[in-house]
Amino acid sequence: MGTHAPANGEPRKLGSRIEASYAKQGANFLSPAIAKLAFRESVYREIGAVIEQERLWTNMLSSQPLCFNLFGDLKLNPDKGNKFFQQLFPDYVAEVEDIYFEHSPGRGDASFTADNTAFDVFVTCRTPEGKQGFIAVEVKYSEAMAEPLATLRPRYDELSRAVGIYREPESQSLRGNPLQQLWREHMLSRAMVGNGLYESGRFVLLYPKQNHHCESAAKLYQRECISPDPAVSGFQAVTLEACLAAYKAIGDEEAAQALHERYLNFSKIEEVIFG
Repeated sequence: MGTHAPANGEPRKLGSRIEASYAKQGANFLSPAIAKLAFRESVYREIGAVIEQERLWTNMLSSQPLCFNLFGDLKLNPDKGNKFFQQLFPDYVAEVEDIYFEHSPGRGDASFTADNTAFDVFVTCRTPEGKQGFIAVEVKYSEAMAEPLATLRPRYDELSRAVGIYREPESQSLRGNPLQQLWREHMLSRAMVGNGLYESGRFVLLYPKQNHHCESAAKLYQRECISPDPAVSGFQAVTLEACLAAYKAIGDEEAAQALHERYLNFSKIEEVIFG
């Protein structure tokens, strides 16, 4: 068990943290290969990319290690990655080309969102129509869609009107929690298509279905879009449970079970609490 050091107060033991010496051995990851990938991606991260090392290695409730535990093996095994994304997005993915972590097309670039907005996971692919496409993923686990508000920029207003996906581009709901992060990332994904980097794209919010904060935010956000159809709006909500079902469908029961035990088996917690 590791410790948590609050801003005001003494460090204390916390069951969701891993002690540093074990964390360095990759204890927050499902396999040594995934831990090695997480380390390599951290070292070779894009300029300006934010991968918080303490959260990644020691925090079991963080979505950062979940990104690698869920998608790392798919990057290391391209054939499995192909099958997984074809199963999860049968209407959109014909072939996966590569998987990236903490990706942005250009941090601070005025052609996009003119800020540091980035995607947790970014999958380049070919669509069934043969188009160059992508799936840009925002991953949540225990997070409550209450991230610090970004400073509103004129570029946000421009994009909100230009992308053509919102019922009311000037909506104040888009500019505050719990939607502001989805708004910025979705606009970034549309700007990538608008600037000709890709012919097509889909922005995905991924979360466990028990996370009612994310579930509620996804429903609210879809109501702000012109259509709930991802083929029209470019937005889709996907649960962690659906990802595990995709693993099972492609024959990787071991990965599905490992992810379930690590992230969704809450009976372990109940046993500790109630005996």
